[in-house]
Formats: sequence, C-alpha cells, structure tokens
Amino acid sequence: MPLFLKLLRLVFIGIFGISVAVGIIAVGAFLYFSPGLPSVSTLKDVELQVPLKVFSRDGKLIAVYGEKRRQPLQIKDYPQPVIQAFLAAEDDRFYQHPGVDYQGLIRAAIEVLRTGEKRQGGSTITMQLARNFFLGNERTYVRKLREIFLALQIEHELSKDEILELYLNKIYLGNRAYGVGAAADVYYGLSVDELSVSQVAMIAGLPKAPSRFNPIINPGRALVRRNYVLGRMRQLRFIDDETYRNSVEAEVTASRHYPKVEVDAPYIGEMARAFIVDTFGKTEAYNKGYRVYTTIDTRLQQAARQALVKGLRDYDKRHGYRGVESRVENISTETGDIDTAVLDEVLSESIEVGGLIPGVVTSVSKDNIQVYIGADRRVGIALKSVDWARPYLNENAVGEVPSDFSKMFAIGDVIRVATEDSKQWSLAQVPEVSGALISVDPQNGGILALVGGFDYYYSKFNRAVQARRQPGSSFKPFIYSAALDSGYTPASIINDAPVVFEDVALEDTWRPQNYSGKFFGPTRLRVALFKSRNMVSIRLLNDMGRRHAMQHVTKFGFDRERLPYDLTLALGSGAVTPLELAKGYTVFANGGYLIEPYLIERIESDKGEVLFSADALLVCETDCQQMQQQISKETIPSKEVTAANTESSPLSSGPRFASRVLDKENAYQMVSMMQDVIRRGTGTKAKALGRNDLAGKTGTTNKQHDAWFSGFNGDVVATIWVGFDQDRPLGKREVGGTAALPIWMDYMRAALDGKPENTLQAPEGIVTMRIDPKTGLLVDQDSNQGIQETFREQYIPTTSVELDNNFTFQQQGGDPAELIEIPEQLF
Repeated sequence: MPLFLKLLRLVFIGIFGISVAVGIIAVGAFLYFSPGLPSVSTLKDVELQVPLKVFSRDGKLIAVYGEKRRQPLQIKDYPQPVIQAFLAAEDDRFYQHPGVDYQGLIRAAIEVLRTGEKRQGGSTITMQLARNFFLGNERTYVRKLREIFLALQIEHELSKDEILELYLNKIYLGNRAYGVGAAADVYYGLSVDELSVSQVAMIAGLPKAPSRFNPIINPGRALVRRNYVLGRMRQLRFIDDETYRNSVEAEVTASRHYPKVEVDAPYIGEMARAFIVDTFGKTEAYNKGYRVYTTIDTRLQQAARQALVKGLRDYDKRHGYRGVESRVENISTETGDIDTAVLDEVLSESIEVGGLIPGVVTSVSKDNIQVYIGADRRVGIALKSVDWARPYLNENAVGEVPSDFSKMFAIGDVIRVATEDSKQWSLAQVPEVSGALISVDPQNGGILALVGGFDYYYSKFNRAVQARRQPGSSFKPFIYSAALDSGYTPASIINDAPVVFEDVALEDTWRPQNYSGKFFGPTRLRVALFKSRNMVSIRLLNDMGRRHAMQHVTKFGFDRERLPYDLTLALGSGAVTPLELAKGYTVFANGGYLIEPYLIERIESDKGEVLFSADALLVCETDCQQMQQQISKETIPSKEVTAANTESSPLSSGPRFASRVLDKENAYQMVSMMQDVIRRGTGTKAKALGRNDLAGKTGTTNKQHDAWFSGFNGDVVATIWVGFDQDRPLGKREVGGTAALPIWMDYMRAALDGKPENTLQAPEGIVTMRIDPKTGLLVDQDSNQGIQETFREQYIPTTSVELDNNFTFQQQGGDPAELIEIPEQLF
C-alpha cells in the first residue's frame, strides 16, 4: 500500500506539474501574442461587405453591383433546420464550449501524432469566425494559437447567438456567395426559409471546402458531403429517419442563379452606379450595401423599352435584310449528323441582343429552314413569315420579296431568330440603327423612363444622356416661343418663299428649302409650326434678331456654347441630348417653369437609414409655403451627396422650387400651337391615341440623319431620337413622323393609360378672337366668319378686314427668291 500511495502521489505531482507547466506556457503564450491580437470589440459594430442595389421608384430591383453577394439576416430570421445543419457539420458542441472545443483539439493533436501531418481540425465556429475576420488561411501552429486566443476573447465579448449570426452572414460558400442568405439565392434562387432539408445540408457542407464541394461544378463530391451532413443531423436527432431517407434520396438541384432583376433598365442601373461611385468612392460604393431608389416607374420603363425595341426593329424591316452574320464550316459528324457540340461552342460566342437569338441554319428547303439555337433546341421558319426580308440595297431601296430560302441561306449560316408575339418563330436581325427614349415628369423633373439604346449589353453608350445630335425641327417651338415673347402672335403672317442667304465672309450662299421642296406664300405662325415650314422659321429668326432668340432659348436650359449664333439655329442645327430636349419641353408642359431632371429619389444604408432624399425642383403656383413645410418634414438631405450634385447632372436636383422662365400666356399659346401639330400637322398619326391633351413636335435633320419626336401632356413628357451612331442618312422617307412618332405613341399609350386628360388652362390675359385666316387680321366678332385664334390682350390686332362670303383661303405659289446679305459668317 505505501508503494501504491507513493506511486499515486508521484502521478498526481506529475499531472499537477504538467498542468502548471501547460498553464504557464498558455499564460506566457497569451502574454506573448496578446499585444499583436486585434481588438474583437470591433465585431460588435462590424459592417459586412454588402453589394450596391438599385431599385425603381416602386421598389423593384434594377441592378446589383459588387464582387460579393451577401444578404445579411438576423439570427431570429434563420430557420431552425439551417442552424442545426451548420452545427451538425461544423460544431455540434457550439453552445457548450467556451469558444475552444478541447475535445476537438485533442482529436486533432492525436491525428498529428498518428500521421505526422498538420491537418485542419478542431476548429469551432467561433474559431472559424476569428480566422475569417482577423486571420489568414495559412496552416501553422502560430496561427492556430492566435486563433484560439481570439476565439476565447470573442466568446467573452459576444453572446453565442451574436457569434452564430456573424458566422452565418460572413462565411464564404462559393460562387461569390458570402453568408447563407446569399448561398440560398445563388444555388437555388430561394430565400433561407424556402430551402428543403436536403438543400440546407448541401449549403452547410460547403464551409469545409467551398470549391471541392460546390454542387454546380462538383455534384458528385457535393452529394457525398451533403449526405454526411444529413447523417450527422440524424445522429444528433435534428431530423428523424424518414426525413433523413427522403433527403438522402433527393437529387442535386443546385444551379447558378443570378440576382432576380425585376426591371429591365441597365442604362438606369449604370447611371446610378456611376453616381454612387463618384460620390462615395469605389470601395464604399460596392461594399456598404447602399440601396438606391430611383424615380423610374416600373410599368413605364417596361413600356419604354418595348416601344423603342419595336420601333427600331420596324425601321430595320422597312429597309430590308442585310444578310447572315457569319458562317460555320464542317458542322457535321463523320456519320453525317449535325455536330451540336460544335454549334453550341459557336453560339456561346454570340449573345442574345434585344430578344434576338443567334442560331445556325441546319437544313434548307425552298419554303422552310431549320435553325439550331443551342441546348439541343431547333426552330423552324416558314418563307411566308419573311416578306419583309427583301435584300437591302441602300437606305432608300430594297430588292424583291423572298421567294426561295435556298437562294438566301445555306447550311452553317449564322442568323438571328425571334418569336413574334410569342406565337411563331421568325427571321430577325440586329438593327444597325440606334435610338433613345427619355420620359420626364414635368411637375418635378423625375425621370420616369429611360432607354439609351437597342440593347445595353450590345452597346453601353447611353444615347439618352450622352448623344449630342442636331434636334432639327423639334427645336422650332423654342424659336416660335421667342417670337411670341417679342410681340408676334400665332396669327402673325410670315412669307413662306424661297430665300438665298449670301455669306460675304465665305463668298458662298445658303439656299434652305422646305422638306417638300415647295413654297406656300404668306403663312400664319400657327400653320407654319404645325406644318413645319422651314422658310418661315428662318425669316422669323432673322426678323426678331438672333440675340433675342438666343437669350430666350437658353432660358429652357440649353447650353449656349452648343447653339450656333446664326440663322441655322431656326432649323435646329445646334447639338443637344435627348434628355436636354425633353427638359426644354417640360417648360411648355408645366406652364413655364424650368425644372431639373433627376434620377436618384433616395439612398438608404443596408440598415434602412435614409442617407439622402432628393429635394426636387417642384412646380408650384399656389400654397407654396405649405408645400415647402411638408417637404421639409419628409426630406433628409445628405451633405456629402448634395455637395457632389450639380445642376447639369441628370441625377440630382436642388432643394428649391422651380423658377418661372416663361410667362403663362406664352406657354399656353405654344401648347395650343403644338396641339395642332397632332390635330392637323406632321404628327397626325398620334390622333389614334384618342386624346385631346397631347402636344408635340416632329423633328428631322438635313438629309434625314436624325428623326425626333418630343411630345407631352401635363403629366408626362417624352422625347424620342432615332439615328445612326455613325451619323449617316436614315432614308428619304424616314422623317420624325415616320421613324420616331410611332415609338412615342406606343410609349404614351401605356404611360397615359387610365389617366384623365391634363392640359394647360387659358390664363388671364388670353382672349380668343375671330380672324381672317389669310391676313391674320380681325373679322366681325359677331359673325361666323373666319377662324378662332388666341391672343394676349396687348397683342390683339388693331385692324380688321371684311371677308368675302365666297372667300377660299389658299397657300400656294410663292414669290421669287429674295436675297439677304449676312455680314457675319453664317456657318
């Protein structure tokens, strides 16, 4: 017995000594490493890297920007099976240990002694969190010790639920997915509460090796890992036997899911992204989780895109088929079958553009062709569906209607196809012509819809805000408004006759013409505008003076530096963007106020805090003080964002009311005259919309290089531009009323659906009088003679004329050309 007690004592002393030594070593290691350990208190205020998201006004997702996909959730929002799966896979004693699982460490140590290798093992969830936030992934004993000490500190600073929440939101799970919320979306397109048990187990198996166990690229290995996690869940009694069997038998259904974009508005997304990057810097913009809400109306944006795509395709069809995109040789196997693997590789290099799908012709007969469009899919196209595909000759001519497919195509030709009205497949081609649509709320400047081209991913150039083009006749309303401002009336007579301008400096002459090549003699201003008479506009500008006209048109927000100081200004020879032209038209639509178009409605943090709220330039005529007080209560401006705003930016606006730049009478008369453009002039197609509150103006530049239509009512302004990026003719018949107006109509049909009519009411100071349509002078106001016209009281004609009851008004012929010398350089 004494010997036994002596041995027991020695064992006890040995164990005690070893424990003391281990303790001393541990304390010494802690004292040695602690000065270099980061402060874990930062975890309490940690900001996870969350991507930038852009939304429409009604909260629909437009775009996501950022390298990491993350959807942080609170621990209470994670379903119990998700938590149980991760505990089973990574740390089943998480809620029992103090941050370090000594049993796991002992197992890892035994493994080192047994194999002689340093392997990853024994890491708790807390230790993984320490490694992810503060340490690298190198496998060294020093890093492991630092990890242990950090884990102990973390457990001292944070609760278990706080640690688990950070872990589930931080852990990398492959495919740029950080956190379980993002992984559920990336792999299954679901939220965490929609996942099945088998899907939960699949995600829970990823932290160990996100690449090796990736269910998309390594489904076999992922399946083995998933089933291991399911087995652990059953072993820990998190699931019963039946759930285990059903989950193990479930197929691997993971696939790559991209953010669910709900609004097709990539040009808008890019504008918002660029603004946030310029304001906050690239790192902060892509990682702070900013949520940017724009002024875009989802329904109108969809209508705008559909209208522009259809309009550009319609133009393209009018000018015939330009031929196949390319040709693929040797597409058959040795047995004579089509080698779909070769075709898939060829098609992978072509993207879908504007809904037009690339395909390869695999068989040809006189009346039909078969087209392979990838993924073992084939479609047929009938000859009767391609009457439009006459051979393109030039912008003014096409060939004969196709009568035999074998003369058009051969096996291996790469072409485009599309479904027409989701019913049948048809031949298609990507339009060479470009276009843009911009729509603005005239009461506050909010951009309702914007499309900068046929397809953003085909051409990222945003023509709505970047393309500076000549506006042509769509600029005439601003010249006519200047004339009204200088004392002219809609009844003023200007001679529509040939004129030759001689430029003394250049020893050259300019002989402008009307589009029709005809001249119509003395013409009232109203008629000249809705008929778009060039000669009248030029003479009008010459008569009123260029200085007055320039001062007036710049009130609409146009850049003086991009407007010519000569008579070509009357024909719209300056350079404007579609957005700038739309902005000018809002002044007419809202009764004379200059608003500032803006895109960003508000910016929120990832926690929902409002960082910036736009204080738009509002149109206000009455009760402005009350409106100001209401806005002040609802607006939280951000100094940082506001400081970055400029009046020239389409993304922002200042916190003030819009200034009146045009008197009510002028605005009313101009709207009245532009309503006649639709009722009786170059825009009569728009009468098909069945509304009486629409006004606008067509625009066509020299040799039909550009086609425009800008139109509005009191609620919506929309400007359409159609043209080639390379600035070449559209074709002789492709004027604003043909190429641009139908797009405007399709958009406005949707934009104004269900809305009551809204137009300017005649202000005080406007009177309606009967006039002689030939002279513009008054007639007997108590008779039914002549026609009605609006006047400002101070500009009512002072003379009258007596009409012959048999009078018929004609405007034909014209005087001989009049020579006017221009002492300054004209061009």
